[in-house]
Amino acid sequence: MSDEQNGLFASVDALLEQAAAPDALPAPAERKRLREAAGLSQDQVAKALDVRRETVTGWEAGRTEPRPPARAAYIRLLDGLADRFPAPAAPSGSVPGPPTGPSVITQPQAPARPVAPTTGPATPIRLPVTARRPALQKTVAAPAADARFAHGPLAVVDGDGAAYCADGLVLDCPLTDLPALVDWALGEAKLGAARLHRSGKDADPLIVLTASAVQRLGLPVMLEDRRGLRLPEDHPALKQLAKTQWKLTKRGFGPWARVYRTADGARRQCVQFAVVPWGALDTRSWGTADQLPSAELARLLSTYATRVLTPCGSTAVTGLELMTALRPPTRAVKDPATGKWVSGPVPGSLSEPVQCAPPEAPDGHPAVAALYPRFHQRTPDQVLDEEAYQWARPLTDEECMKPYVVGIDVNMAFAAAANRLTVGLSAPVQVHRPVFDAKLPGSWLVDLSHIRLDERLPSPFTPHGERPTGPAWYATPTVAYAVELGYPVTPIEAYLRYEHGPYLDAWYTRLRDAYIATMADLGITPGMPEAQFLDAMAGYQHTDPVLAAVLSAVKATVKGGIGKLRERARSGGWRPGEAWPALARPTWRPDIRAAVIASARINMHRKMLKLATHADLYPVAILSDCAVYASDGPSPLDFLPYRDGKPLPGGFRLGVSPGMVKHEGTQSVLWAEGLLEEHGPDVNIARHIKTGTVSGQDEGE
Repeated sequence: MSDEQNGLFASVDALLEQAAAPDALPAPAERKRLREAAGLSQDQVAKALDVRRETVTGWEAGRTEPRPPARAAYIRLLDGLADRFPAPAAPSGSVPGPPTGPSVITQPQAPARPVAPTTGPATPIRLPVTARRPALQKTVAAPAADARFAHGPLAVVDGDGAAYCADGLVLDCPLTDLPALVDWALGEAKLGAARLHRSGKDADPLIVLTASAVQRLGLPVMLEDRRGLRLPEDHPALKQLAKTQWKLTKRGFGPWARVYRTADGARRQCVQFAVVPWGALDTRSWGTADQLPSAELARLLSTYATRVLTPCGSTAVTGLELMTALRPPTRAVKDPATGKWVSGPVPGSLSEPVQCAPPEAPDGHPAVAALYPRFHQRTPDQVLDEEAYQWARPLTDEECMKPYVVGIDVNMAFAAAANRLTVGLSAPVQVHRPVFDAKLPGSWLVDLSHIRLDERLPSPFTPHGERPTGPAWYATPTVAYAVELGYPVTPIEAYLRYEHGPYLDAWYTRLRDAYIATMADLGITPGMPEAQFLDAMAGYQHTDPVLAAVLSAVKATVKGGIGKLRERARSGGWRPGEAWPALARPTWRPDIRAAVIASARINMHRKMLKLATHADLYPVAILSDCAVYASDGPSPLDFLPYRDGKPLPGGFRLGVSPGMVKHEGTQSVLWAEGLLEEHGPDVNIARHIKTGTVSGQDEGE
């Protein structure tokens, strides 16, 4: 194959987002239909194939036919578009064609085995993947968005060989061994999901193994290696994979596993596995999902996969992968010197790993070890400490006279903080005596100890809420807030990133939409009257346990994804001062994590200051995104200030959207005083406002 044709193929890959093997050309009318279905212009196709627009017009009119080398590339484009945009369904009375997309099947023609009679409208229907889907009566099924993934993103597999997919579909799958299951998942199962960005990758099929499926495959129900959480390398199942040339990543075959072969041309051969009895679905993120029947578990995971991303690990891992899926690091670009297509960075993405600034590095990082002796406790002027609030104060005499303490919690606080936030994309540049610029993301060494606020409010500059005592490192949002409050700032030093952009905007939008859509399914929508919203929120978790679990996972994806930006070293022989694998990721960016958390904390303080200034209301405790106020009544409506029937501008507002607040919990003032008396001044009543019990766990979102 010539270099010229290679370049043409790379161009098509960048335009098409799908590669397929060349075949015959479709009819001229179909060529035009496919291009228009994809929303492509003749100019775009002509540019990708390095021909004139008039040439493409001639191909679509049937006046001329493409010649090599453009012919093979044009066929490649049309085949890929045909996979994504299959021809409309045949008219009524014609012979039905092959399946084109997932649907709820009401009358399967040839089930693999008899299906036990059940009751209820949502009974899943089971059929072998070779069976043809019947036409739905009185309806015309719309073509699938991508015929390659007609059965959805994943399958939950039971020990009897039933594979539960999206929309209630149940398929038969082989459970003789892992290689057969992998081959099925990559072939006739038609599982997976289309990429979220034209330069990204399609989501791999996900196979979720239940306890019965694990036993059927000869795998242990519980892993003996409780530390490494993986099968031993000499396990027979892994030998079968190796014998058939399938590989595993370094994490081996554990609760989350990836089985792959080296890429064959442009096509990935990879299957993700989630093993439920091994703890793949952490209860802190997924609730009781691991106890759901297989059909319900498939509905839960498919809903999450469709709205967020096909899970590829914990919700934290998936949250980080979502950033990359929405903003891939590289794309195909033409080298002006050679005219060839090469890999180049995607503007606005994190394209390569960069060194963090020393104050941004966590303890144990090589940059810290190079500057300080082991066990050195870094001071505020040596480390960036941008964390969420954990602050509480004693109640005043006036507050003790009120009957209640009421907690309000900010919806998706870290996601809201990421929205429209400018973050650094490049390595930091050290600057001495810089002039502060709120538009430059980075870390600033500055003395903010001269700023004094009401002691009934926490300091906006520290996570513990105490006023700074001298110079300290801050992210740009924190220093910008000091300027917003009207105070002078004179940075001593800074690590600045001159290449920057709203890297997390698409990530925020995707997660916001997933959150809003799931809440709407639970009966809670934007714009609801406040009282109606509070009533709906009081019982939404019991409306549909599956959707409640989806909601929990979406929120965990936000927090976990932000946390993964500064993933710490794990056990396994690591020693302080040594690098760990996460440092090699472009998305290992502690400065971005610090900016998001600083922005969330500042957003919280800005609203609290508004209530203090205009309504003389002060919080008594704060934990991350939860604030507690003394109140004359048990509802947030009893203390949140209103003007002319509307919430105080710039203050807390009740509602479902990210950044708005919901009711977290209510307890009596006597309960709060008793808690402080029993556990001392260090207890934070915001941590326990939801349940009223001291469990030691953060009850916040």
